[in-house]
Amino acid sequence: MTLTDPGTSEKFAVASSPVDDDAALVERLRAGHEDAFVELVQKYQPRLLRLAETTVASQAVAQEVTQDTWLAVVRGVDRFEGRSSFKTWLFHILLNRARSAVRRERRAGVPDDTVDERFVKDGHWANPPEPWAERAEDRLVAAQLAARVQELLPQLPEAQREVVVLRDVEGLAADDVTAVLGISDGNQRVLLHRGRARLRHLLAQEVIGS
Repeated sequence: MTLTDPGTSEKFAVASSPVDDDAALVERLRAGHEDAFVELVQKYQPRLLRLAETTVASQAVAQEVTQDTWLAVVRGVDRFEGRSSFKTWLFHILLNRARSAVRRERRAGVPDDTVDERFVKDGHWANPPEPWAERAEDRLVAAQLAARVQELLPQLPEAQREVVVLRDVEGLAADDVTAVLGISDGNQRVLLHRGRARLRHLLAQEVIGS
């Protein structure tokens, strides 16, 4: 099955899943009920803004990208098939707009503060850190470290950062992440492992330096 980003007409595959809790709100939005849109915004706005802030260079641009995403939802909700996660579709739209904003900023000469010199151009390690233990495939970190991890996310290369945010911050399943980002499951797993390893390395360095 495929869905279409209403802003780009880009089609992307998503895994079929039971109708989720958002289905009723989506149906009411289609029917023109403004309160349904308000409920969806209240539910997802903080998450969209957080995801945008990990992709673009400033909070102002993140807010603009998020607003554009909601506008695209209103315009394209009639084309949402409803047999897959609304959240997956929503995050896909957000990331498309965030990436477009990043490209515009680069063309305009806005510096990218997320570049990390410890990575080569293709996103691989220049000097790889020690790998995680096997238990690293569990949730990223304990809850008490979540705030610090959020602050460290901009130090990851874009592809790793997107996968880590979607999997470990937003809690999306692997299949949903591959659908949102348009990547293979193997690529998703590699990016997740490298992103988690990078964050663990940064946290360990802070502990050693404290």
